Amino acid sequence: MNRYALGAASAIALYLTGSALVASEPTQSTATAGQAQTAQSPAAAPAVVLPKVYLFATGGTISNKVGGRLTVQELIASIPGLDRRVRAEGEQFANTSSSALTLEQWVDLAKRINARYKSDPELAGVVVTSGTDTLEELAYFLHLTVRDERPVVVVGSMRNPSTLGYEGAANLEDAFLTAAHPQSRGMGAVVVLNDEINSAREVTKTDALSLDTFQSGRYGVLGVVDASGVAYYRKTARRHSAQSEFDVTNLTTLPRVDIAWVYQGATGDVINALVDAGAKGVIIAGAGAGATSGTQGQGITYAIGKQVFVVTTTRAGAGRISVRPPRPGTTPVYSISGDDLTPIKARILLMLAIATTNDGRVIQRMFSEY
Repeated sequence: MNRYALGAASAIALYLTGSALVASEPTQSTATAGQAQTAQSPAAAPAVVLPKVYLFATGGTISNKVGGRLTVQELIASIPGLDRRVRAEGEQFANTSSSALTLEQWVDLAKRINARYKSDPELAGVVVTSGTDTLEELAYFLHLTVRDERPVVVVGSMRNPSTLGYEGAANLEDAFLTAAHPQSRGMGAVVVLNDEINSAREVTKTDALSLDTFQSGRYGVLGVVDASGVAYYRKTARRHSAQSEFDVTNLTTLPRVDIAWVYQGATGDVINALVDAGAKGVIIAGAGAGATSGTQGQGITYAIGKQVFVVTTTRAGAGRISVRPPRPGTTPVYSISGDDLTPIKARILLMLAIATTNDGRVIQRMFSEY
């Protein structure tokens, strides 16, 4: 046999066995390789079952390339080596800007996530892509309405796929790893961008353009994602997810709740107009510890007289509005203190609260617990 034939036979045997070969005939080489495989090769390691993570893509800057939008399949494919870390599946729930999503779509998305968790006990976690403009609102809504211990990780990007420095794929990889991580159970909905994990309840967008725009103020991050993986440092103490009483099963939309901002010389007729337009609740974004200005007090009295719930929060960005005595001449059960929620987050909780009960004492309890 010529050396080329022997070399080919030896190479095939070497590829199959991973063992060095010394032989003068191909039959002898094959036999030696088989004997070496039987005697020396370790038993095959059991297959590792990767965690399953499901992606609901809704659009946003993370998908918004020049000339079109990335699909859910393209988003998953944008992460090199993801299939070695998780089993990624997904669906295209929507493909639009975050502010274009309707409240009805919010409700539908929460139903879809709950149904996915119920039908798939193997599922480790869910990822939701979103535009960043109203990402914190969607995240907090899911924090309250996805009633499962498994996490919902909301992710986006500040730069689009056609921009130099696009960070969407890196953020999305972090989101998948966070959703798959066992310590993410019980965290509710979290927001993952810029290598940081923030609670949906506490996080807010703080800068129009900066990559580190999502911050949790004095509370700080829940954890981080880096080269070594996911690391958590704290939990949020307020009720959410599996402990939530907000069941959207029979909801199709949410009651109207508006926000009235306090500024110097503000007039109460704006609040009157919101009530007359059909608002079931009004959030007061108060100055400092909840102060109003101008004739806003008259507007609040008008709203409460129409049995519209009024929740006082602060526009300051931090600080707690504790339960306080009602305004003189108003019905106590319609005047609610918003605790430390931002006006935007208080609106979401009030919408769900009104959809659940019309008892102001119960709603005040909800603001103290969630």
